[in-house]
Amino acid sequence: IHFSCPYSREQPIFTTRAHVFQIDPSTKKNWVPASKQAVTVSYFYDSTRNSYRIISVDGAKVIINSTITPNMTFTKTSQKFGQWADSRANTVFGLGFPSEQQLTKFAEKFQEVKEAAKLARDRSQEKIETSSNHSQESGRETPSSTRASSVNGTDDEKASHGGPAEAHLKSENDKLKFALAQSSSNVKKWETELQSLRESNARLSTALQESAASIEHWKKQFSACKEENDQLRGKIEELEEQCNEVNKEKERNAQLSRRLQELETELQDKELELEELRKQGEIIPELMSECESVSEQLQAAEKKNKDLEEKVRTLRTEVEENKHRQTNLKTELKNFLDVLDGKIDELHDFRQGLSKLGVDN
Repeated sequence: IHFSCPYSREQPIFTTRAHVFQIDPSTKKNWVPASKQAVTVSYFYDSTRNSYRIISVDGAKVIINSTITPNMTFTKTSQKFGQWADSRANTVFGLGFPSEQQLTKFAEKFQEVKEAAKLARDRSQEKIETSSNHSQESGRETPSSTRASSVNGTDDEKASHGGPAEAHLKSENDKLKFALAQSSSNVKKWETELQSLRESNARLSTALQESAASIEHWKKQFSACKEENDQLRGKIEELEEQCNEVNKEKERNAQLSRRLQELETELQDKELELEELRKQGEIIPELMSECESVSEQLQAAEKKNKDLEEKVRTLRTEVEENKHRQTNLKTELKNFLDVLDGKIDELHDFRQGLSKLGVDN
């Protein structure tokens, strides 16, 4: 990882990617996104100060600069989200990971670094106590050696006398001087560290002010994103409606495809029929000649039919005349029969008269 760290002595020991959030300073409940997208989050180890920090940078902006202390606790609030409180930065950091496995690795590393920070703190306190004890012993023994020097003479004089007690005091005095010098160098080192911490705090204060200034900007961005989200939801609904229409069109296309297959089948049948008609068309000339002869015959038949129709009309006229004649004949016959009946009645009466006359005679 290539990271522009403010202290060249710090080295990354663990790196991952996550979405960074900070607790809203006004409500202390809502999360405010500190990065637009997933960024690199790294554990750094300072070998000189024997300290650990979590650092994350988004572009040129430092969004996490948290020194791990033994009293910190990393809490998993969901399968992919974890948080920890930093009292020095006066905020709570939250990280959203792509998977639960990455969150577990980060939490395990946090616990490991926390224990290492606790161990480093204990060792530092032991060194301070040891340095303080050496300083006190130096303060107590220096006057005695001075008194010994004033009583017994200078160191050269003690060496010339060669007393064992003086030699022992001299070695102890040298040790105390060395411890005092080492303590002075440690004081200078701590002063340097303190100055570095002051500079770091100044940078963090500047970054915090920049973060506070950018909160309003992020709020506006959030509102814009919310409006854009609403617009996208509307577009999604429109697209869903369009998808429904597309599905309907697909069903129509499927029906049209089936209809097209049916028409293709019918077309094949028609082509077969057309082929048969073509074959039959080859015998059309013969049929035409036959048709001409049939036409001639038909014309002759029509002529005969006309003659026959004329004869039928004549016959019908004759039949009508015969019917009229028959009607007249029937009428005449009826009149004749009536006359005949009258005559028969007269003859019958005449016969009866004759019979009566014969009986009388």
